[in-house]
Amino acid sequence: MFNKRIKIKELLQTEAVGQDVTVMGWVRTFRNNQFIALNDGSTNNNLQIVVELGLLDDDTLKRISTGASLKVIGHVVASLGKGQKIEVKAKQIEILGDSDAEKYPLQPKKHSLEFLREIAHLRFRTNTFGAVFRVRHSLAFAIHQFFNQKGFVYLHTPIITASDAEGAGEMFKVTTLPIDGTAPKNEDGSINYKEDFFGKSTNLTVSGQLEGELGAMAFSEIYTFGPTFRAENSNTARHLAEFWMIEPEMAFCDIEDNMNLAEEFIKYLIQYAMDNNREDLEFLAQRLAEEEKQLPQDKRSEWGLIEKLEFVLNNAFERITYTQAITILLESNHYKKKKFQYDVQWGIDLQSEHERYLVEKHFKKPVIVTGYPAAIKAFYMRMNDDGKTVAAMDILAPGIGEIVGGSQREERLEKLEQRMKDMHIPTEEMSWYLDTRRFGTVPHAGFGLGFERMVQFVTGMTNIRDVIAFARTPKNCEF
Repeated sequence: MFNKRIKIKELLQTEAVGQDVTVMGWVRTFRNNQFIALNDGSTNNNLQIVVELGLLDDDTLKRISTGASLKVIGHVVASLGKGQKIEVKAKQIEILGDSDAEKYPLQPKKHSLEFLREIAHLRFRTNTFGAVFRVRHSLAFAIHQFFNQKGFVYLHTPIITASDAEGAGEMFKVTTLPIDGTAPKNEDGSINYKEDFFGKSTNLTVSGQLEGELGAMAFSEIYTFGPTFRAENSNTARHLAEFWMIEPEMAFCDIEDNMNLAEEFIKYLIQYAMDNNREDLEFLAQRLAEEEKQLPQDKRSEWGLIEKLEFVLNNAFERITYTQAITILLESNHYKKKKFQYDVQWGIDLQSEHERYLVEKHFKKPVIVTGYPAAIKAFYMRMNDDGKTVAAMDILAPGIGEIVGGSQREERLEKLEQRMKDMHIPTEEMSWYLDTRRFGTVPHAGFGLGFERMVQFVTGMTNIRDVIAFARTPKNCEF
């Protein structure tokens, strides 16, 4: 059998001095024709391979360059070098894949994140992205573990849909009709979608929530975790056109139950990463500290990455109403000194700068805001008794702003139909959704957590394009 290898992370943990082992990986550096730093992606730590003089001929030695892949059989010995307890004294080295050192873009030096985005197919091999994507993996695993332990059913909601869950209109169309102007038309000149593959206008999903509600009306508690698409022309460090969302839906739950679950969920994910990716988080904390040294003092975080995560774990999230949030903003020196780019008044949709002020300057911890004006929220959110606000909730996180959005859903058929009418949402097309209110309706609630924003928060990465493998943004669809 070719593959009898031990992963480098496991080998470094077991410190199996005296054993013969097989390791495989990529060359990070090769010094003095004698010391190979080998990495296989299981950890940021390299394994030192010692090549005795005379083991390899000159031609083979020349082929051991940065980026080349090797299979090494050797003997584990205690290391005399600093920073490592063991090394492998090579007995056999097989070059599995050559790498032209002059053309290989990842030289052993510091590269900017902007440059690495241009070679996203290779950036996984750097320490920064190795750490980020191992943490991303752990968070994805923890999501399923959290909901599984609570008895939720994992529901796969459709990626191609005929409904717009958010009423946002910023959707990617899906069609098999020709786009050269020859698609069949109706009498009024609009596209005749009856000739299209699905016989109607369809889009990539912006949310699995509406279908998730259908599942919750049978299983009590479900969650979705899948790709989501928004055709927003937002070229920012916080937005992606394709991202992943976690959306639980719970029957027999109100807005408070919803808040409690979301806070518990976020803390569970952070704790899992702290327990299982400590080494990676400490590396990322160091990277973030170095990055922040380049910023002016007033732009730097008060905490390091580990301290921030521990603080979130150890403190209850602040809970305020939207009305209280507006009052805090209006009374702030920031507002009085006209430091906000966007105006503040009751009825506005809070901007990222407002959210970050509440979290980072005022409360200095995550904040849950509830009771938003009905006029700025989706049709399915439950109307509060004041007739002006809905039972919505957003969780705002330091450094990012909104990380979770959710609500108690409007379970009363008449009120939901009236709201849909007011917002010009066709009730006939949504009859399947309204059936959940016609047949055994119950109070229910749910939320959506943007996975990439969660990964950003835990890793300390400042640009969302650096926590997803291949970012999809306006005018950018590489790889």
